[in-house]
Amino acid sequence: MTIHQVVERISEIKIIPVVRASSVDEAKQAVEAICEGGIPIIEITMTVPDAINVIEQVVKKYGKEVLTGAGTVLNSAQAKSCIDAGAEFLVSPGLSVPVLSTALAMKKLAIPGILTPTELMSANENGVTMVKVFPCGNVGGPKYIKSLKGPFPNIRMIPTGGVNAQNAADYMQAGAFAVGVGADLVDVSALREGRADKVTAAAQELVQAVQNARTTKATSK
Repeated sequence: MTIHQVVERISEIKIIPVVRASSVDEAKQAVEAICEGGIPIIEITMTVPDAINVIEQVVKKYGKEVLTGAGTVLNSAQAKSCIDAGAEFLVSPGLSVPVLSTALAMKKLAIPGILTPTELMSANENGVTMVKVFPCGNVGGPKYIKSLKGPFPNIRMIPTGGVNAQNAADYMQAGAFAVGVGADLVDVSALREGRADKVTAAAQELVQAVQNARTTKATSK
């Protein structure tokens, strides 16, 4: 997929599930449960054991039906390995110019993490137009996104950290391009108890919350 196509896909779904797990099996269970819940986007973090293998397996199983990305990408070598494995986008917790350069050279989307206006300016100076605002919930949540959108109206912001079905609509109303959701969606303890259905239900609830927010936003214009 082209970078434009990936951006369009994220724009359509508005949710990026962040999968952190302690094993390959847990990660695969999480992916399946999330997909069954109606979210065809997955971000496999590099903290998952054998994460590259997980990315390869997800891409092989779901193909273009699921937009597969890699998270917690910290350096150029990881970026290349993830893209070679089939990742269509990369997400980092902070700003790494080598990761951006590698992704650009391989014609893939890189989404760096930022928190402050200074970091956002630095990202923008490096050609970035989409950022992960992390950890957003710790610094004001939706109100913080709204504040950042004032001086940076053209930057696509994906708040991550503390986002859930209860506040997703608030983030969307504040101007978020999409939301990144981790532990509030991927309940690892539920997976270990054989309750993957709990993750599926959480995904469905999140999809409904975002859809309601989009409907409200459209009717208010």
